[in-house]
Amino acid sequence: MKVLISDNLSEKAEEIFRAEEGIEAVVKTGMSKEELLEEIKDYNALVVRSSTIADQEVIEAGKKLQVIGRAGIGVDNINIESASKKGIVVMNTPEGNIVTTAEHAVSMMLSMSRNIPYASASTKAGKWEKKGLMGVEVYKKTLGVIGLGRIGRIVANRALGLSMQVIAYDPFISVDMAKEIGVELVELPELFKRADFITLHVPKTDGTKKFIGKEEFDQMKDGVRIINCARGGLIDEEALCQAIKDKKVAGAALDVFEKEPPGQSPLFELKEVICTPHLGASTQEAQVNVAVDIAEQIIDFLKKGKIKNAVNAPSVDSETLKKIGPYIDLGEKLGSLMGHLIEGGIKRLVVKYSGEIVKFNLKPVTISVVRGLLSYFLKEDVNMINALTIAKERGIEVEETKSNIAHDFASLVRVELLTDSEERVIEGTIFGKNDARVVRLDDYILEAVPQGNILVISNQDAPGVIGQIGTTLGNHSINIAGFHLSRITESGKALSLVSVDSTVEDNVLEELQKLENIISAKRVYLP
Repeated sequence: MKVLISDNLSEKAEEIFRAEEGIEAVVKTGMSKEELLEEIKDYNALVVRSSTIADQEVIEAGKKLQVIGRAGIGVDNINIESASKKGIVVMNTPEGNIVTTAEHAVSMMLSMSRNIPYASASTKAGKWEKKGLMGVEVYKKTLGVIGLGRIGRIVANRALGLSMQVIAYDPFISVDMAKEIGVELVELPELFKRADFITLHVPKTDGTKKFIGKEEFDQMKDGVRIINCARGGLIDEEALCQAIKDKKVAGAALDVFEKEPPGQSPLFELKEVICTPHLGASTQEAQVNVAVDIAEQIIDFLKKGKIKNAVNAPSVDSETLKKIGPYIDLGEKLGSLMGHLIEGGIKRLVVKYSGEIVKFNLKPVTISVVRGLLSYFLKEDVNMINALTIAKERGIEVEETKSNIAHDFASLVRVELLTDSEERVIEGTIFGKNDARVVRLDDYILEAVPQGNILVISNQDAPGVIGQIGTTLGNHSINIAGFHLSRITESGKALSLVSVDSTVEDNVLEELQKLENIISAKRVYLP
């Protein structure tokens, strides 16, 4: 079996492959697209980092391809949908660079607090600006951690070791779990008010785009310092620049940017800003770790059929996968939809199955629900292997039940969620071979396709509401693809799931929320 390593990787990976009997590893880096299309034809496995683009064309050209391995977390350079359709497993290495990224955030915080980068450059330039480079201690200062995923937790742990007080905001983690970590869970306004340092550890989603802007800076204490080693675009860079000039923000340490490479930026002209070129995972240890991990995972798959850290495949036999595959996709969409809508730290998730589907092993469907739910708000990679582990780490109880009673559908998937502040329910089913539908959301019975851009609108059942929604969207050239309305009683509350052909921008969403009789309007995207 042949393995193609198409990106620069630690030599450890090549050593592991070549020591394995029955496997031939070939290293060819820096290939053009045309060269890769020609080369990939004879390989069973492809190992990449971030340079190689494994798009649909490359995947189609890989006639013998069984597995694609990413030595790292992000799989943006791999067309997962195309790989899944061809039955190609896509794996990554989510554990290899967690510590490295967390350490980089702490390093940035310490460097910023003592003006180290500027002081080094100034001294090397022959200056001696000792009085003008007064720093601050982190000892007994308050660190605000936004996002308590694996990386956020390590940062919190290191900060506690520096005798800092750590507070955190994470709407999807319970208070009890936060206490176990040793941090105080607070709401965002309180975090902004109290924190001397603020570090971001959340994914870039529709809900976190420019998560920190002028309004948020205004809520912070004077002299706050900001660290972002998570994702570019979480901070409004223009607002940050102005906040520094206004002396609201004393410093910023950025490893990521809205545009990468960022080129020229007004931030670079400010000595209060220190920057690195997305180095969060760039250590020798991390690169060795991810290389070793991906080599071992691919060997286990090629020789034993063992799947680990797959982002698109559960651990089930191929025959069962054919039967439950549509429900795996449905489960992920149900979980993701609820992730967009829920409020409060998640305590309990129950997935209930009924009807014909209960005769199969449905563990992969349950995992897909958890994966869809967690993937919406976690920075770290959530896949079919680690979803339950991450849920457990966050104090989320996951339960699965089955019933032969079919109710109104041949098979039904019901998801019940309990958070710190509410209880939510969603149900879905499959029509025909693979026609997914959401058939219930809380108390509302409906029939909606869970795909693409969706608006979830709650309103008072009154004349003209649907027309106002349509007019508002039409004024912004947003076409409605489907409108699914449900109400419990006449003149009571109603719920609509509106499928649209394009993204609903913030200003449009705000207009909808201000319409008469609209209670709430939320934006959802389901791939």
